[in-house]
Amino acid sequence: MIRTILIDDEPLARDIVKYYLSDHAEIEIVAECGDGFEGLKAITLHKPDLIFLDIQMPKISGFEMLELVEDKPAVIFTTAFDEYAIKAFEVNAVDYLLKPIDKSRFDAAIKKLPNKLNQIENTEAVLDAAALSPAQNNRVVVKKDGVIKIIPVADINYLEADDDYVKLSTVDGAFYKNKTMAYFEQTLDVSQFIRIHRSYIINLAQVTKIELKEKDSYVVLLKSDIWLPVSKTGYVKLKAALGL
Repeated sequence: MIRTILIDDEPLARDIVKYYLSDHAEIEIVAECGDGFEGLKAITLHKPDLIFLDIQMPKISGFEMLELVEDKPAVIFTTAFDEYAIKAFEVNAVDYLLKPIDKSRFDAAIKKLPNKLNQIENTEAVLDAAALSPAQNNRVVVKKDGVIKIIPVADINYLEADDDYVKLSTVDGAFYKNKTMAYFEQTLDVSQFIRIHRSYIINLAQVTKIELKEKDSYVVLLKSDIWLPVSKTGYVKLKAALGL
């Protein structure tokens, strides 16, 4: 028996999936959720094999919710999302169903399911690809002490490499994201964020001063009174970004 959760803010969309699943006795619905917060709690509680996940939902998107799931189940996206994301699904072999969902297309997705259960690497690849879409990179969703927080990127003072995580320093404190510096360097707006060092990316709006520390070695002062090191390559990029 394959245990599944339906996560969609549209009750009608969930009803259609339930109706289609009535022809697939091997799949058991263990929960229904109307948003990403509910979905995250249900996944933690039930640990399903599969989820049907809408992308465009209030509060947090399906992508943002999925990033917070530690043990990711197999995913079939139910979406009316942009063409860019759909190409990401196709390339990385995670199935998707375009709304309004066609019954024959639904059955075809279920037929392919046994080969896709537990393909976490594919799910991660989709999340990384989808993050390059402009609709996905204006905020960062994190979880701290069991609480989900949505951080607008403009509120990030700087980012710092910290083992397998990246620390986001904001006016509300520090938060950690299980991503790489390269990921943020690629997804954040280059007109707003500059990687000044292998361990640091800064918000240009936070820069107040650049000083020479010693020969060919610079440091930058942020509005939060934090001094950060600047590499030679970072100094060149920083000067260009500031028009110096």
